[in-house]
Amino acid sequence: MEVGLRARPDLDHEVGARLADHEQRYTAGRRALVAALARAGGPATLPELLELQPSLALSSAYRNLGVLEDAGVVRRLVHGAERAHYELAEELTSHHHHLICETCGAVSDITFDERLERTLGRGFQQVADATGFVPRHHAIDLFGLCAACAA
Repeated sequence: MEVGLRARPDLDHEVGARLADHEQRYTAGRRALVAALARAGGPATLPELLELQPSLALSSAYRNLGVLEDAGVVRRLVHGAERAHYELAEELTSHHHHLICETCGAVSDITFDERLERTLGRGFQQVADATGFVPRHHAIDLFGLCAACAA
């Protein structure tokens, strides 16, 4: 199992293309948000993104996150925590899952080894075949206590 993810090397090109497909421009504010998300290395709250990129204005950051989410660049994670977490879309990083702390709300990315992913995929496909469901992707979120809260 691996913790943390890396953005694709062609991130800016892909983000620009996705925004263009939605008739949006890749503005300086959106570039700053994407850079902060890439630097965060995993899900981050808006205050955390503002800390990583102090030049961002709160009001435009919310608006730009909405545009980036609509264009499929950003994924908004809401797991009952006080604040939503944002991350780059899985297609811009890599397939992953989350560890979610039910006490402090921390969200961490994790990846499983290929063998486990294949086993899960086969199991999900068996369920889909039995029910006539057509799966496109899966996500697994593990809820519990982070190391700091468990201590």
